[in-house]
Amino acid sequence: MSDKIGACSTGGLGESKSGSYQVTSSGTNNQGNHYCARDYGSSAANGNSYHYSNSNGSYYYSNSNGSSYYNNGRGNATYTPPSGK
Repeated sequence: MSDKIGACSTGGLGESKSGSYQVTSSGTNNQGNHYCARDYGSSAANGNSYHYSNSNGSYYYSNSNGSSYYNNGRGNATYTPPSGK
């Protein structure tokens, strides 16, 4: 995973292990599901990364390095490395 889910405010700037980013959108819907989209710029493998967390405990990260991580909230998780690695 990348950063803490709580560190997400639209228009905000931040730093992570993957570099600096700007939060392009974030929010929580009426079911309590949270999302956050971050722009890491054109030099990142996936410049527009995002994550979401659901009220059922599941969460998903699409990371700036091209990898992804999904946890279903019930003890099963899947990591997908960047393409070609």
